Amino acid sequence: MLSQFSFIIHSFIHRCFIFIHKPMELLTTVPDQEKSESRTMPLILWDSLLPAEAVSGNQDLITDILLRLPVKSLLRFKCVSKQWHSLISEPRFSRHYRSLASAGIIFCGTNELIHHVSCSGRNSEPPFKSLDFISDSAGIKILQSCNGLILCCSLFELGKNRNYYICNPSARQFLVLPPPNAIESDESLTIFGVHLAFDPCKSTHYQVICVRNCSPSSAATNDHYQIGIYSSETRHWRLSGSPFSAPFDMVFDNGVLWNGTIHWISPTGVSLCFDIVQEQLQEMPSLPSNEKWSKRRLRYFGESGGHLHLIEIYGAGTTEFEVFEMERDYSCWISKYQVNLAAIINAYPEMARSYPDSHDSRFYLFSILFVQENEEGSSLLLHIPGKFICYNLRDKTFKELCEFGANSTKVNTSFQHIGCFHAYQFMETLAWV
Repeated sequence: MLSQFSFIIHSFIHRCFIFIHKPMELLTTVPDQEKSESRTMPLILWDSLLPAEAVSGNQDLITDILLRLPVKSLLRFKCVSKQWHSLISEPRFSRHYRSLASAGIIFCGTNELIHHVSCSGRNSEPPFKSLDFISDSAGIKILQSCNGLILCCSLFELGKNRNYYICNPSARQFLVLPPPNAIESDESLTIFGVHLAFDPCKSTHYQVICVRNCSPSSAATNDHYQIGIYSSETRHWRLSGSPFSAPFDMVFDNGVLWNGTIHWISPTGVSLCFDIVQEQLQEMPSLPSNEKWSKRRLRYFGESGGHLHLIEIYGAGTTEFEVFEMERDYSCWISKYQVNLAAIINAYPEMARSYPDSHDSRFYLFSILFVQENEEGSSLLLHIPGKFICYNLRDKTFKELCEFGANSTKVNTSFQHIGCFHAYQFMETLAWV
């Protein structure tokens, strides 16, 4: 047994480290090239002549090794020994692992991950390739990504209720949520939006927020909506607060989590937000536009780097627009960036299209997938026909992201259709669902 364990240690260390023939030492810095290719942490240099038994007895060294690995490798190495299983299972290890984890952007169709880009902008090994471990005859689609966990649901099937799932795709684990109508056993329940809230810095448990219709007996004349909350701690749904009213065009299915609060936008009326801890519903400042509502198109609403962003575009022929950001005290929206896509359109003329029944009236094919803000900079991720583009919001430069899916006819065909793809921020986690 000891010889087998020594073999595992040797094989494992050889895959993870740079070898030099000198006494083992810990360096406090990492070369710039190494920083861009691995987790930011001390680089361990190991003498290949050092007995594996000595390495296996050094818990600090083993911890530093394990913190470098992806989740799927950590799950396998739990089986190496009781020591490693205990170490990887500790909450402290999970917190440290998250603090070192590198976030990236995943581009998805339905349940298939099409492409992955790290936040540094370079291509990297995707954390997962599909959600094929979830078996649903209707198929599934991703609704939200939150600190390594993903909320998804089954596709629409006539006469059937949708299933909702919470999964950790890195660990290939998932949970089927109990139906929200289990609160009152109401088969006529309509779901307007479902949202995941998970902050591992505060709790190992997550919550799911559901906006649903009210039963006739519990609602006033104009109150049509009710919030339900599912907790992974209790494994049950419960109602929160009183029924409420909202504008007819409230986009409940595109809620955004920011500062522990779910936010919903209404293009024509009052926008709302729900504080998950206080369980209070509040109004948000009006959208920053004087345009008539008939001309306004909400093209993006999301969070990145601790900032809440919104983009509206006025007319299909528009190539210039602003990226707005909400003040942290909710006092107002401010204009953060100015965007001009003229250079991109010149480089990719296939974006320009004409209306068949109009004279010289043109529109441009593109969708805004993600506004990305981090220490590396600020960028806008766009989908244009056949390509993903990264636009630098500060210096106005752009670049085409690497090609992908070259061997997949299905991906290449659907890749031309604007609006078929979504982008989510994703960071691996050891959290269980």
